[in-house]
Amino acid sequence: MDKIIFTEEFCQPENLYPFTLTRQIQDIRVGILTIREKWEQMLGLPSYDKKEDDYKDLDRSISIGDATEDGGVCYMIHGNVLPTPQLVKAIKKLQNGEFLSVKGREGIVFRFTKKEIEEQHKIRIQKAVTIREEVKAIQYPWNIFQFNDAAIRQDFKLLTRKRKSQSISKTNKVIKSSAIFLEKGVKLEHCILNASTGPIYIGRNAEIMEGSMIRGPFAMGEGSLLKMGTKIYGATALGPWCCGGGEIKNSVMFGYSNKAHDGYLGDSVIGEWCNLGAGTTNSNLKNNVGEVKVWTPNGEMDVGKKCGVMMGDYSRTAINTAINTGTIIGACCNVFGNGLTPKFVPSFSWGSEGVKRYELNKAYTDIETWKQLKDQTLSGNEKNILKYIFEKF
Repeated sequence: MDKIIFTEEFCQPENLYPFTLTRQIQDIRVGILTIREKWEQMLGLPSYDKKEDDYKDLDRSISIGDATEDGGVCYMIHGNVLPTPQLVKAIKKLQNGEFLSVKGREGIVFRFTKKEIEEQHKIRIQKAVTIREEVKAIQYPWNIFQFNDAAIRQDFKLLTRKRKSQSISKTNKVIKSSAIFLEKGVKLEHCILNASTGPIYIGRNAEIMEGSMIRGPFAMGEGSLLKMGTKIYGATALGPWCCGGGEIKNSVMFGYSNKAHDGYLGDSVIGEWCNLGAGTTNSNLKNNVGEVKVWTPNGEMDVGKKCGVMMGDYSRTAINTAINTGTIIGACCNVFGNGLTPKFVPSFSWGSEGVKRYELNKAYTDIETWKQLKDQTLSGNEKNILKYIFEKF
């Protein structure tokens, strides 16, 4: 069986903190789909993860040697690379033992079979095929919202090609209906949708309540909800089973997370199973319009004029939390306190000052309670990952 094997080995996943604490890079959502889902759709192949001998080796992890035992062709792809039609076309022309090289430099996709395996973790490569087009790769967390506009547009074409949208009720005010796609089961009445600035995609069984105003590009996944009077600016993407409210601009919510009330979320990325308390607002622009500096594991970096909050999985804010410009919040934090948050909130923080740690068993209990609201449970794999983060980070 032919297959995709994703690798993080040369992608420096530590630079994508906090999102790579709890997932492989290829499971990051940018646009409508995750990076994994994009590649699976465009190549028409199932995917696995290359065993990296770390705590994220889970059910889909496989060694290079084992991957070729069935005689199929394997495409080993860097997990942070975003596919394009041109890139996929070049990949399909590869022969066994060849790899794609970006402008004569690094390789990003390798094609091999059992014949090219020299050792369990070593492939015999015979030829580099150079491509000259620009390749987008997610290297830092802010790249997710920076690339979101282009990603929504490409995913929209991929998902809606040769398909017909559910009809849009006449109670809505619509601009450029040809760039709006509603999956089956969508509930949408008395709203304003402007797709002249980019496409709008509404996933299966999603609901947009009355009075909401949306400018594309925008996407929301299966089962997601926008509360009454929500204001959406592009490019914004909500993953499956998210809840949005208030004002959201140029942001990504991975899935199962809530920003259900008034408050501003801009130029930000929110992981899975997060909750922003009522009135939570982030700053995305310094009051002197200077360069925003963001914490990274290797020191602060200038990221441009606009950057909001990067929030890891299972984290939450109290009501009326004021989030500083360019803030990094780790995994499983309960953020509360006076004034602006610090620019960096470590994982398992209890309060924004980091003076107390979230107890692991209490974290399990609280996450389980939140998951029950969406008919989900905390899995053994999730507990193992959280335990590792708690002990090592």
